[in-house]
Amino acid sequence: MTVVAFLSVAPVREGSMAEDVADAVDALEEFDVEYETTPMGTVIETEDVGELFDAVEAAHRAVDADRVSTFLKIDDKRTSSKSAAEKVEHVEEHLGRDARSGSE
Repeated sequence: MTVVAFLSVAPVREGSMAEDVADAVDALEEFDVEYETTPMGTVIETEDVGELFDAVEAAHRAVDADRVSTFLKIDDKRTSSKSAAEKVEHVEEHLGRDARSGSE
């Protein structure tokens, strides 16, 4: 089983959130998860949904602000062990190219 999730954690305030987002991403290092940060959030991959929830809670708590907004989307496909990268590769096979603009 592979659990893939999309996580976005940010303080609710004006100005740059980069330092706070970095704190949230850094908190993931304590857990048995693979992750990749994008401009809109972080994709997390793990074998155990409990480990995912622990990592998400740590990321949420790592943002030191009066108000924190956390968005979590989970894909827990229990009959497959395809990785997030394999899912993207499968889409790219159908596209016949990379799944990003400007690719050939």
